[in-house]
Amino acid sequence: MRTYLVTGGAGFIGSNYIHYMFRKYGDEIRIINVDALTYAGNLANLKDLEDRGNYTFIHADITDKPAIGKIFKENDIDRVVHFAAESHVDRSITTPEVFVTTNVLGTAVMLNSAKAAWERPDGTYPEGKKFLHVSTDEVYGSLPDDGKSYFYETTPYSPHSPYSASKAGSDFLVKSYMDTYHFPANITNTSNNYGPYQFPEKLIPLLINNALSGRELPVYGDGMNIRDWLYVDDHAKGIDMVQEQGKLFETYNIGGHNEKRNIEIVHLVIDTLLELLPEDDPRRANVSRDLIRFVGDRKGHDRRYAIAPDKIKAEIGWEPETKFEDGIRKTIRWYLDNQEWLQNVTSGDYQSYYEKMYSNR
Repeated sequence: MRTYLVTGGAGFIGSNYIHYMFRKYGDEIRIINVDALTYAGNLANLKDLEDRGNYTFIHADITDKPAIGKIFKENDIDRVVHFAAESHVDRSITTPEVFVTTNVLGTAVMLNSAKAAWERPDGTYPEGKKFLHVSTDEVYGSLPDDGKSYFYETTPYSPHSPYSASKAGSDFLVKSYMDTYHFPANITNTSNNYGPYQFPEKLIPLLINNALSGRELPVYGDGMNIRDWLYVDDHAKGIDMVQEQGKLFETYNIGGHNEKRNIEIVHLVIDTLLELLPEDDPRRANVSRDLIRFVGDRKGHDRRYAIAPDKIKAEIGWEPETKFEDGIRKTIRWYLDNQEWLQNVTSGDYQSYYEKMYSNR
């Protein structure tokens, strides 16, 4: 049975990836989920998996060398899928040192721990071992608003926020291990993900939550910044395909080919909520374009991101399957059907879930 160590598996993308893997492989794999359970890590995202014999949760911080080393020592880890990261640009502007610690130092701890566990005396590694580092398109910087230029794997890095700089640093660490130690790894850079279980500080769930409550919908600057959106299940599939078919030491861009201006997203969320909410639902009265408020632009706000997933399609056969119009409806429907999850997250009650579920384990 192949054993996966997933870092940050209680977060948005990590929890969706774990669900995807169990749907695909069932009892053929074992997953160890390591998460520090900071503000965006929520074990309720995975409560349906708690009784699986081939799923284990370990509460640990990736910067804790003894804790991570112990996990590798006590388990024969075949694959590492490294999601764990501080990921919100606004928070990075306020507390950049937290992002450097988690994203750079934490990645170094993970790399060193895997290397120590896997490396043979002659400097080679057993076949089948692989470290997949999940990163972002933000490391590439900003593109012209021309609809013609794209990020490729060969695009020079040009990060503009403390968040993207810390992710660039972690990417370069992984690259250096591949080059220096011939360490078996891949890097994936993805565009903006959306879907279930996303913490409501990110754009789409923030809009959903605020609109349902009749609160203002803040839009940075003129709202014309462009992002490339990818449904999270499509991303999970891409990561799995890179694990299975990707060439060692390569970087793969995983993009959605769904470019949207931020103001388009705002209007679409409002329109879709009004479409999906029943006429007798009192929350309908709260949802209105009158809630839109343009606010001062984010510092260092990149104008446009757009990934060209040509390489991963040509070499592996992956391409996005979910049309944005379908994905956004599924996403909004999920939040409407999971109001308790949303309320717990926004109230902070989700932070007590770990204590409640694991204090006696």
